[in-house]
Order: sequence, then C-alpha cells, then structure tokens
Amino acid sequence: MMGMKKPAPFETGSRRLPEGRRISLRDSVAVDVNTEIVGERASNSGIILFSTVVFAVTFGAVVLASFALRSAVDVLAVFAALVVASLATLSTHIAQEWERVVVLRLGRFQRLAGPGMFLTIPVFESLAMRTDSRVRVTTFGAERTLTSDLVPLDVDAVLFWVVWDAKAACMEVADFTKSVELAAQTALRDAIGRAGVAEVALRREQLDRELKKVLEEEVAPWGITIMSVQVRDILIPDELQNVMSLEAQAEQRKKARIILMEAEQDIAAMLDEAGESYSDNDRALNLRAMHLLYESIKDTGSSVVVPSALSEGFGSAKADDLADILKKLGR
Repeated sequence: MMGMKKPAPFETGSRRLPEGRRISLRDSVAVDVNTEIVGERASNSGIILFSTVVFAVTFGAVVLASFALRSAVDVLAVFAALVVASLATLSTHIAQEWERVVVLRLGRFQRLAGPGMFLTIPVFESLAMRTDSRVRVTTFGAERTLTSDLVPLDVDAVLFWVVWDAKAACMEVADFTKSVELAAQTALRDAIGRAGVAEVALRREQLDRELKKVLEEEVAPWGITIMSVQVRDILIPDELQNVMSLEAQAEQRKKARIILMEAEQDIAAMLDEAGESYSDNDRALNLRAMHLLYESIKDTGSSVVVPSALSEGFGSAKADDLADILKKLGR
C-alpha cells in the first residue's frame, strides 16, 4: 500500500537476517526460564496486598496504642508507627507453593523458607534468592559443529531440568540458569565432535542419553537435576544429503536383492523336497497335475481338452473283454 514503510529485516543477537529468511532456533539460543503460559502466569498482587495490609494494621495498632497511653497522637507517635509498620512489613514474607527462598543472616546461610508465610529479622536477615522448584525448559543448539568425519551440522535440542536444592543453586554457582545453558551447549558440541554424521543423524536416542548423562554429572553439584534431553532437529548440508540419499537407495537395493535370493533359495529347497516326494509315486504326481490344472481354470469356467490316442483308452482292458464289446457292437 502507498505510504507504508517496508518492514526492516529481523535482528537476532548481533547478526542481521536478510529479508525473506525464516527465523529458526539455529540463529539464536533462547533460554525460557518461565515455564508458564502467559495466560496462566501467577500474579504477585496478592503478596503486595498482604504487605499493604500488614503495614496498615501495624501502623493503626501503634497509633491506637499511643492514643490509649497518652490520650493524644503527636508527630513522635506517627513516626514511631511508621518505623514499626515498616519493620513489620520487612519481616513478613510470602513464598508461593513452588518457591523456595534462601535466607541469609549477616551474610551467612541461615535456612530455606517457604512455601507460605515466614518471618525474618529486619536488618540482620536478608533474602538472597527465590528459586522456582518447577520443571524448567531450556532450548539450545550447536551451529556448524564438525563431526568426527569433518561434516558441519546444525543441531537444535531442548532440555528439561529442575532445581531440587535451592541452597546449592544459590551458593555454588553465580547464575545457574546461564550455567545450565552453556553446559548443555558444550556437551552437545562435544557429543557431535565424537561421532560421525551418520551416527548423529540416525541415533538420536543414543545422543539424548549421552547428553543427559554428561549434564547430570556436570550440574549435580549445583543442586539441579536433568529430567530429559531431546534433540529436535538435525540439519545436514544439501550436498551431503544428496550423497546420503544415493547411498541409502543403494543399500535398499542391496537388501532387496538379498531378500529375493534368499526367497529363491527357500523355493528351490521346497521344490527339491516336493520332487523327492513325487519321484516314486506316479499317481500322486498325476493327481497333483490335475489339481493344478483345476485350480487354474476353476474361476474362469473354461474347459481343457487333453488329446490322447484311442488305444490309450483301452490299454487297461483285457483282450477278451474287448472281443465281447466288439461282438455286441456288431449285433
């Protein structure tokens, strides 16, 4: 339309994507810390309202106590009420059902608090970290990583993990989310570099198990458990795809010929066994021939004429019987 500006190309990280190119996970590594859908994301309005109520109730209680004791409310009473209400608000906290809070006292670890309401000592105790104990999802990938046979591959994977020890996650590593992402990406690159392109492309489940085992050993000291690792997409260069397609077609033709030869061997063995069964029994062979002939014409309703000499029809009759028959015919 006239007057509308042409949209600018998308930007991913520090690279600029040309127009018309589809954005995929290969262009960036995204970490999704929030596992909730936007419409299902929890709200902190209840916690804020609770803190406001605590402040208001404490402030009102101090003012009423001052009025009851001194029969007046002056500036000092209001100031005292503000201080007490602020301390009460700072010492009262609420953690969601899936949250665990690391509490420090004068810089040293004191305890894990939550879920629900808990109290802290103002000034002396502080909240170091709130950790989410639900399963998290991290998407990561490896771009142009060389396999053992020097083929560049682009691999996308997804990692499911959970924080089971909030203390270790807070004390042992500075940023456990970023650390898990980088550890997964490094493990993926190492696994690709140790295998060939065919092994990586055809054995995804084995690659998943290998990555899970390596990551479990890596992140266990951080209080993190790896639930599963799933390789989602493996992109092979187009030139190599054509070569691998030809190789797969040749392999399928080889298998088809081997199967056909094995079938021929089985048929030959069965025919040889059947020939031995009919070799000493002419009647059985004749009956088998008649049965095959019948099977070939029973569905079409055709007739088969078998020519034979006239003498063959009387070959089994005795000479005396033939003489009697001829005499009867002469009469």
